[in-house]
Amino acid sequence: MPNTRYDLAVIGSGPGGYKAAIRATQLKMKVAVVERDRAGGVCLNWGCIPSKSLLNSAETMETIRGAGKEHGIEVGDITLNFKRVIERSREAAAKLEKGVRYLFKKNKIDFFEANATVGDPHTIKLTQTEGKPLTQDRIEAEKILIAAGSGERLFPGMKVGDGVLTSREALVYDRLPDSMIVIGAGAVGLEFAYFYQAFGTKVTVVELEKQMLPGMDAEIAEELRRAFVKRGIKVMLGHGYKAIGRNGDLVTVTVSENGKDQTLDAESVLVAVGRSPLSTAIGLESVGVELDRGGFVKVDDSFRTTCPSIYAIGDVIRPPLLAHKASAEGIAAVEIMAGVRQPGFDLSIIPACIYCEPEVASVGMNEAQAKEAGIEVKVGKIPFRAVGKAVAVNHTEGFVKLVASKQYGEVIGCQIIGHGATDLISEVMMGKALEATTIEFGKTVHPHPTMSEAIMEAALAADGESIDY
Repeated sequence: MPNTRYDLAVIGSGPGGYKAAIRATQLKMKVAVVERDRAGGVCLNWGCIPSKSLLNSAETMETIRGAGKEHGIEVGDITLNFKRVIERSREAAAKLEKGVRYLFKKNKIDFFEANATVGDPHTIKLTQTEGKPLTQDRIEAEKILIAAGSGERLFPGMKVGDGVLTSREALVYDRLPDSMIVIGAGAVGLEFAYFYQAFGTKVTVVELEKQMLPGMDAEIAEELRRAFVKRGIKVMLGHGYKAIGRNGDLVTVTVSENGKDQTLDAESVLVAVGRSPLSTAIGLESVGVELDRGGFVKVDDSFRTTCPSIYAIGDVIRPPLLAHKASAEGIAAVEIMAGVRQPGFDLSIIPACIYCEPEVASVGMNEAQAKEAGIEVKVGKIPFRAVGKAVAVNHTEGFVKLVASKQYGEVIGCQIIGHGATDLISEVMMGKALEATTIEFGKTVHPHPTMSEAIMEAALAADGESIDY
């Protein structure tokens, strides 16, 4: 390996990096991947996968607690082994981490476990990462792909520890707190708020903006707020963070609303106020790679940076900071490199998904965004309480909302809140990619009974033809 010169070297082995590497080998490139932590990156080890395991445990707990009343199945006292909940999520992460290593081996990708720094436009310097032997000190490649991802953000002066967590610490924190303040009502904050409340923690969510899920459809956000309040979660919107301290065994958070301060106490605080691109400390500036004010790497429509041999994808280049967006960009980048794909990437077909209960999923424009863009729209909205399968399985919270252009009927967006929303959105994504209309969605026969019938009915509703609502 020391004498190998690669066609492509990838910094980062998350969903963007590892999928880009595999696609590159399919396109006959010789590929190396450098990873400082674990194969699979943040998503597989410290994000998407273990957090969804935790949420599955939370949903199971809700099902068991409700079994006696809803299903006629009587259960005795419930005993919670919270350490096992955390262990199970770590096992899921470990299994997939091994799977990525297998894929590297299967595809003859050289995998280096080391810290990476760009030395020059065609060289990556390697230094030892904790607990991993260093096999060589540099690799050379015709092209370099930056897929370094992002990290948790804290407010100035905040430190992790002594009851203060980010999502990363929460994934291994095996003691269930009696009370928790979640700062931030975005996807990560709301998923953990749901998770902890399901196991009995008294949860308060604090958000600066006037709605949960800032930037998403207002009706969806309000529906989720009501669902959270119904579950016993306190939601404080329009409250900005000011300070954090200690009050004996409790963490104290000071928040402000309209200039009036308020102090909140809890056993733990989860900070979920966004993520920052990991674009610094890897030598990009030294080779002329430009960053914008947010620290994101500037790229053109071929994912090429301002250094011609260096490309970048995923969280490190722009929002939305989503694993599936990084994967799609990684594949697109190497296909453009190989000349089998034209430059360009359509962010409008990237869905946003939140995995609390009820789930939330959105793709394309919402109603307000379409109107702001000057598009005359028609909207179809169907509540899940009108869907037979939802009633049968007692998942009637939420609705499907389709947004279509009034002139042509083309579906330009969809917002779903309800059980299984993150799976249901894929049908709309496919249709949107094919420029499908409300007629095509509405006239396509959907199996009965299924939750997906709500999409068909929403499309029919947009044209004034809904049958079941």
